[in-house]
Amino acid sequence: MTVVTSQGASLPAPLTSFVGRGREQVEIRRRLGAVRLVTLTGAGGVGKTRLALEAAATSVRTFPGGVWLVDLASVRESSAVPGAVAAALGPPDRGSLSVPVQLANHLAGRRGLMVLDNCEHLVDACAELARTLLSVVPELHILATSRETLGVTGEHIFDVAPLPPQEAIDLLRERAVAVRSDFQITDTNRAAVSRLCADLDGLPLAIELAASRLRTLTVGQVANRLEDRFTLLTGGCRAARPHQRTLRAAIDWSWELCTETEQLLWSRLSVFAGGFTLDAAEGVCAGDDIAPGDVLDLLHRLITQSVVLITDTEGLPRYRLLETIRQYGWERLTASGEQERLLLRHRDFHLALAQGVNGRWFGPGQAEDLARLRADHANLLAALDCEGDPRMRLMLASALRYHWCAGGFLGEGRRQFERALAAAPERTPARAWALPFAAWVAQMQGDPTAARRWLDEADALGEQLDEPAVRAWVLGLRGLAAQYRGRIEEAVSGYEEAATAFTALGDELEAVSWLSAVAQAQAYAGQARAVETGRKAAAVAEAHGERWGRAHVLRAMGYQAWVCGDVDTAGELTRDALECMRGFNDYAALGLTLEHLAWVTASAGEHLRAGRLLGAAGTLWRHIGTSLSAFFPQVIGHHQRCEEAVVGAVGRAAYARALAEGARHAAPAEAVDLALSATGEPATPAASSGRLTRREREVAELVAKGLSNKQIASAFGRSPRTVDNHVQNILAKLGFASRSQIATWSTANQPPPSGPE
Repeated sequence: MTVVTSQGASLPAPLTSFVGRGREQVEIRRRLGAVRLVTLTGAGGVGKTRLALEAAATSVRTFPGGVWLVDLASVRESSAVPGAVAAALGPPDRGSLSVPVQLANHLAGRRGLMVLDNCEHLVDACAELARTLLSVVPELHILATSRETLGVTGEHIFDVAPLPPQEAIDLLRERAVAVRSDFQITDTNRAAVSRLCADLDGLPLAIELAASRLRTLTVGQVANRLEDRFTLLTGGCRAARPHQRTLRAAIDWSWELCTETEQLLWSRLSVFAGGFTLDAAEGVCAGDDIAPGDVLDLLHRLITQSVVLITDTEGLPRYRLLETIRQYGWERLTASGEQERLLLRHRDFHLALAQGVNGRWFGPGQAEDLARLRADHANLLAALDCEGDPRMRLMLASALRYHWCAGGFLGEGRRQFERALAAAPERTPARAWALPFAAWVAQMQGDPTAARRWLDEADALGEQLDEPAVRAWVLGLRGLAAQYRGRIEEAVSGYEEAATAFTALGDELEAVSWLSAVAQAQAYAGQARAVETGRKAAAVAEAHGERWGRAHVLRAMGYQAWVCGDVDTAGELTRDALECMRGFNDYAALGLTLEHLAWVTASAGEHLRAGRLLGAAGTLWRHIGTSLSAFFPQVIGHHQRCEEAVVGAVGRAAYARALAEGARHAAPAEAVDLALSATGEPATPAASSGRLTRREREVAELVAKGLSNKQIASAFGRSPRTVDNHVQNILAKLGFASRSQIATWSTANQPPPSGPE
């Protein structure tokens, strides 16, 4: 059956409903109205043909000269392409003229749309014919589908992505009802349906094939059998093209279109889990028939053939294979005998990546390094699963210590250390180095018993194997254990011993890291020398571009300023600490810093804001399964007094609402944004001079003198972001909208000059 359009042109009538893709249809029609060649590209089974036909069918009025489908799936020779087009368009056969000329004459003066479907195996011939016809038939438009772009001047590429989750679910429901009329998505099977569609990458072909299995299997059974998806997902429509009847046939088609070297890279890329970067592809896949310098070009060709997708994770350019494409490549890799060698190269690459992060940790780029490790988290877990020397697993788990502790993966780090230590009980240097970092993770989780056991073993093993740096780590982490038990003086001693030990070993940067810990402990112990120690540690950190340790020092210095009654300085230092924490997922450190800022904020009279900060901090504590008392029992009284102050000022109901509002900022980045946002509690201008802090009044005076935020920051020795926050808080508190209003208010509210005595 066909759908007849104007001037006798035709499109096949659909046999099933078209689900989703509303935005894509609108965009394709918009492009067809603006340009003359649009190519839909995408992986096999993603639905390019169906989308093209739907877009063409809804564009009939736009193209009164005719809309035609040219199906090239069965055409094998490039020379046969013009004839296939002629057969679809039906021009009279004039043997004396070439087929392209006959087509041009037939289309002359007609505003028409030609759908060239399945061009990927005939790209050059399709490109040549498209170029010829478009150049001589000015009203002709072409909509092509291909796993590879045509490469014609003026071509506009439209990447057809897999279905979004809800549209994938809708498609599964539609097709399942066709084979089993009583099929429904219920609360019982909803999670399994979502998992099935996600595991199928949202590929329409795979979803439709899976739906056909629901006649005899439950959704859960189908989902559980996807490890062998190519055997499971067969039995498609007998009338469909051969390469669309089974999932394997669809991917076979893409494989056969690749050169041998492209196939080799495809199979090797299947070793990656969750995506990869160019340097990872070069480091793991080059060698043995693929030169390192060829990886980029091969990768580009796989992208143009819709085998590899370009993506963006944590702001980093990355690449990935759809899981179906990856599993196909994995089968090919296994069959080639390269599987074990590639797994080892994958592990070694990620070990080197993690060790590189450690080597440059005390310096710039910490947040960027953690973002890279977060993006590669699935690859890191796959590398930790690699069979082979168990000591390598210990080394990788140890090398990832900042990923676990500062990157927000404490639970995973604990599991990996426990598994690695159990698998490699031999008294080796690798075990000696792993033990203190396993203890650190346990301490961060609030498990002092496990931490103590691992530190004792690390100390003994470090002495036995003559690993003084291991024993220096033990000294510092025992100081941390003492701090978490509220024994601050003992913590100071432990940190000082660690700093001295690393200095003796010539590791000055690690020594400075422990000096930062000394400053923190001194501040919580109320020691006056904390200011000098903190300034020294913060200065070295800033000079090296280091942010994570500096944030801890600034928070401690802010705490000391607060307990000494300097609320303005405390607020500035604590906000500077939070600014340094952007990009880190250190839940414990961020939770403590938000607590500090809540106490400072309550002292400044902004009680609702303090309540919101406590709510955000509480969410972070819950995320890692612990609480403030597990880390700093000596300051729990401050938390309680802050709560009492907020409740006393605004009432219990308002406090509960503020807590709930703050708790909604569950991610570290959201919590930092909340803390640094300018949402001061407004007051009327007439009564607000007393509401500004001393530093805010000083900032207002400099605004009145015409200084920019950058100039004010320089004058105070603070970051421009801190001054930005001050200005925004002033605007909010005074109910103003501009700096000129601040300047007018500041001038009017200056104290009168003192007269002569």
